[in-house]
Amino acid sequence: MTAQTSTTRLTVAQALVRFLAAQYTERDGVRQRLIGATWGIFGHGNVAGLGQALVEYGDDMPFHQGRNEQSMVHAAVGYARQSNRLSTHAVTTSIGPGATNLVTGAALATVNHLPVLLLPGDIFATRVADPVLQQLEVPYAGDVSVNDTLRPVSRYFDRVTRPEALIPAALQAMRVLTDPVETGAVTLALPQDVQAEAYDWPDEFFAERTWAVRRPGADPAELAEAVRAIRGARRPLIVAGGGVHHSRAEEALAEFAEATGIPVASTQAGKGSLRYDHPQDVGGVGHTGTATADELARTADLVIGVGTRYTDFTTASHTLFAGDGVRFLNLNIAPYDGHKLAGLPLVADARSGLGELTAALRVHAHRVTDGYVAEYSEDKERWEQRVDACYEAEEPDVRPTQQQVLGALDALADESDVIINAAGSLPGDLHKLWRARSRDQYHLEYGYSCMGYEIPAAIGVKLAAPERNVWALVGDGTYLMMPTEIVTAVQEGIAIKLLLVQNHGYASIGGLSEAVGGERFGTAYRHRAPADGSYTGAPLPVDLAANVASLGMRVLRAKTVRELREALAEARRADTPTCVYVETETADTVSGPPPAQAWWDVPVAETATRPSAVKARELYERHVSTRRRHL
Repeated sequence: MTAQTSTTRLTVAQALVRFLAAQYTERDGVRQRLIGATWGIFGHGNVAGLGQALVEYGDDMPFHQGRNEQSMVHAAVGYARQSNRLSTHAVTTSIGPGATNLVTGAALATVNHLPVLLLPGDIFATRVADPVLQQLEVPYAGDVSVNDTLRPVSRYFDRVTRPEALIPAALQAMRVLTDPVETGAVTLALPQDVQAEAYDWPDEFFAERTWAVRRPGADPAELAEAVRAIRGARRPLIVAGGGVHHSRAEEALAEFAEATGIPVASTQAGKGSLRYDHPQDVGGVGHTGTATADELARTADLVIGVGTRYTDFTTASHTLFAGDGVRFLNLNIAPYDGHKLAGLPLVADARSGLGELTAALRVHAHRVTDGYVAEYSEDKERWEQRVDACYEAEEPDVRPTQQQVLGALDALADESDVIINAAGSLPGDLHKLWRARSRDQYHLEYGYSCMGYEIPAAIGVKLAAPERNVWALVGDGTYLMMPTEIVTAVQEGIAIKLLLVQNHGYASIGGLSEAVGGERFGTAYRHRAPADGSYTGAPLPVDLAANVASLGMRVLRAKTVRELREALAEARRADTPTCVYVETETADTVSGPPPAQAWWDVPVAETATRPSAVKARELYERHVSTRRRHL
């Protein structure tokens, strides 16, 4: 006879909440909850299912009320990144627009390899009420709903059309969330009738499960080939990506760099892998990088990528790594990224792989020449002088430049501060200028560069690290995209700091538009000019500080450098959500020095009559001619 399995009768939604509350991760002997909380906005597609379940089991699953479905995903992603991908949040929505609002956040999570669990409501599985409110009817396919828009942006997708199907779907979802290679957005679409349906669940389903997050080591043959490549290089350069942080490999990277003398440049995601004042740190690399790092990249004979996927900003659209015979060695936990640029793959966890490389190279006492170290050290010192010049404000009673705004914050921050940004002209300035003081101080979302990410992500980071000062750096264009989670911060008493920079338009894209012959068309926040109807009139009389205050956040206005310094210091001391509002240059003057140190390919019109576009095309063709394929 088969032993009888004990069961508990619950709805699908109740079972899912209980299951999620019992999931844990473990890495390096540290165990923590996988799903730390659930965010939600309720509608008819989830209020009677997951909404009721979260009430029923509120002691087991913390809940946060959001204002926008996309921003709830951003908050969950911010929490996951601050938690080293070992813990994340779930997000539940109704059907229809609530579900489709998840798509942008899901894409951001998947692009950046950050785990988040999405639980959108769905149309009736039984089709008894068809079409329901907000249902998009698809005449050629009865089993398609708007949730299918989440398929291409999810690392795992399932629609739970029967109660018993939840068991394998939930287990697969946890597997993907905790897989350092596969992780990203995971979607379990939940038909609204199935959510409320009861089933006799085996009690084993609710037992605590611990998902081990692995640290695979390198294949011996790949490791030996990597060591040979490094020993044969005269001008090697390390490019540190986000994988260094995800793996907590910062100390291993520092040990490797110190042992070999190899300089370390960083992508946007990898900045902070070494402190800015570490001897081997040479700053950001690529289109938004430093002159020091980019010149080293141009002359490198071996590029050692650690946890990077080599985006076009990093490679300067394949024009940056220009040395004769340059080769690539790619230490990455994902084979897909390990083979990029025809590189030698070293498929391993970043920390494990760096440790193995360091040990192997010490056997040979391998180190780069003193002349190479002196070269990049002197170049680094010259770049730091340029940073000082950008930050310096000789006249404290005048309106600050954007660089001086960053300088004022840089002077105030210590290693406990976290700065968050994603889009606009700020990422370029930050990558070149910011002096990262700790492994997780610099939080730039530049894989998807999503306007509106900063404020909700700051909430997520603050929830993961309540003891830290968390700053959301936001321009006016980004602020107007998604300010709604200010209300959440106020409601929950989450003391984030908002640094709101007003420059009256899309400064970054305005500068790019001018560079490619677009003449800044449609990028300034100005009235239309009476003469020709163009957006060249006076700046719009929009008071963003008043808008912030209307959402319940305390606002400190700063008109000068002196007032800015005082306001930032006061905000940093605050234990309530606080905004510092400062007006800088208008969108007509994009972020100034230092300029881009490497190219970025944005195609220019091949035929045009306007002189600006003709000139831009000539310059474009000169840059394109320097592109190379690394084979």
